[in-house]
Amino acid sequence: MTEEKSFTVTKAVIPAAGLGTRFLPATKATPKEMLPVVDRPAIQYVVEEAVRAGLDDVLMITGRNKRALEDHFDRVPGLEQQLSDQGKDALLKSVEDSNDLGEIHYVRQGDPKGLGHAVLRAKVHVGKEPFAVLLGDDLIDEKEDLLSTMVAVQQKTGGSVVALMEVPEEQISAYGCAAVEEVAGEDGFVKVTGLVEKPAREEAPSNLAIIGRYVLSPKVFEVLEKTEPGRGDEIQLTDALQTLAQGQGEGEGVYGVVFKGRRFDTGDKLSYLKANVILAAENDDLGADLRQWIKEFAAEI
Repeated sequence: MTEEKSFTVTKAVIPAAGLGTRFLPATKATPKEMLPVVDRPAIQYVVEEAVRAGLDDVLMITGRNKRALEDHFDRVPGLEQQLSDQGKDALLKSVEDSNDLGEIHYVRQGDPKGLGHAVLRAKVHVGKEPFAVLLGDDLIDEKEDLLSTMVAVQQKTGGSVVALMEVPEEQISAYGCAAVEEVAGEDGFVKVTGLVEKPAREEAPSNLAIIGRYVLSPKVFEVLEKTEPGRGDEIQLTDALQTLAQGQGEGEGVYGVVFKGRRFDTGDKLSYLKANVILAAENDDLGADLRQWIKEFAAEI
């Protein structure tokens, strides 16, 4: 491991070019990232997580039909004035909060060549600094500090950091999977010795799945530029990280933070519905009435 790097992590990249086919026809004209989770679009939770971790320079990698993302984080002076005139201060604050989350930039992915290609599109914006990647399908509980922990590990090691989570063995084939070993004198993270994208259950090196949070060394761009298309004929970020995991030079090496908190996969219909129910049940305005209704409904079925 290296000494703490001079570059701090201030930039976040959010790939958001996917078509959201699992939610058709709801996503035929609406980006999947704009589907609501209680009272906010899913993408807003992700941006807020980045900003809480000190990453207030956000780059979204978008595609066609994603203009709604830009509109959501932009000001709407007419709406704001109307809410102000009507004395709807709480609603006005919620709208203004979504405008002021940080500096948000956009670049199109162009060809849909996979997550690795989407990350590579961030090279010009990121430059030679370490940076975070947050996948919009994964919502991490607001009370967790996963991203801040990962940033600290990146600063300590100088390498790249992935978020890992134990999943049932029968589910591992849906994820990238990591082989790991302990790091002497450290109990907050592990060293990743190997990575494989969506392995068959019997070929998986562990039940540690890679979930949608990364803090990456800029060395990853150099590797991605040389990474050939892999599974699904796409440029896989997992393949590039596998290369980095085998390296010993500056900016190489991959480490993992094992996350044990609450996560929702909003790219999955059932998990998306659970996210809405659970977060609404904990909402100050909705929670009490919803919890009572759930009890009554559950008793009837």
